[in-house]
Amino acid sequence: MTPRTFNDIFGNPYLAVLAATTVIMGYLTVNALMIIWMERKVAARMQRRLGPTERGKFGLLQSIYDMGKLIGKELITPTHVNKGLYLAAPVLVFAPVLALCSLIPVSQSWVFHDYDIALVLLLAFSGLAVIGIFSAGWGSNNKYSLMGAVRSVSQTIAYEIPLILSALAVVMMAKELNLYQIVAKQEGLWNIVLQPVAAVIFLISATAETNRAPFDIPEAESELIGGFHTEYSGMRFGLFFFAEYSNMIIACSLATVLFLGGWHGPLLPGILWFFIKVYALIFVMMWFRWTFPRIRFDQLLSFSWLVLTPIAIANLFVTAVVSKLV
Repeated sequence: MTPRTFNDIFGNPYLAVLAATTVIMGYLTVNALMIIWMERKVAARMQRRLGPTERGKFGLLQSIYDMGKLIGKELITPTHVNKGLYLAAPVLVFAPVLALCSLIPVSQSWVFHDYDIALVLLLAFSGLAVIGIFSAGWGSNNKYSLMGAVRSVSQTIAYEIPLILSALAVVMMAKELNLYQIVAKQEGLWNIVLQPVAAVIFLISATAETNRAPFDIPEAESELIGGFHTEYSGMRFGLFFFAEYSNMIIACSLATVLFLGGWHGPLLPGILWFFIKVYALIFVMMWFRWTFPRIRFDQLLSFSWLVLTPIAIANLFVTAVVSKLV
């Protein structure tokens, strides 16, 4: 089956890009506000608190008030920074998000863009955000920011490898790099049943890639004040967190596509099943944050290089042998 793309719907590639960008930005904005509210409520429940209650029903409007506060704050540029890198960093961190979201197939009937090598493009674009983070740390000319940026680069390199190896196990089974076709081949049996080890490795690596606790070493408040975004204020600061919550959506969406059957599910429309699975994984990430303590930096790297990567390589080898025999 071949899905319809935005280019098929609009007939003009420029209009298709404009429409896709508008839809994705609208969704990401609402999503970021809702996930912030969701995280506060999850944290409150786990700590026997109420969380936001004052603004709107169940405190639903609190995130909107906070966004208004960030937009209204003065953009302060310290005198000691490298202005080129300092100003470009928030944009470089957020820019890949739009391209990544446009590659995720959320429905059986249509996708934003359909490429035969969509998985390769997605993994390639996801690595670009670290350039913005390192630019923020280096351009801020602050020792805490620089240490946070260096940690982020090390962490990204370390956890990108087991993440890609776990995704390759699915590719080897499906014999596809097209994300839509990978989902289509999971009808009746999801890949998490066939690749449970790869699914666990992927979720752990994705949590680390998005700088979520217990892997939030690059912005550890107790050690580095705020890490790479220490010198940022207002919406420049807000863009970093906008990108972080958007990257959570992308990571959980990719996990849904690779391991949880994408839009496949009974009774409900496929697109609803897709987002139910995505937000269930986001809840798991939040559960991690409020359950496990932050680990040391040496433990973080050792866990990737000495535990996850060897297991991912062994799993890939077993998958290759089984695929060849079957």
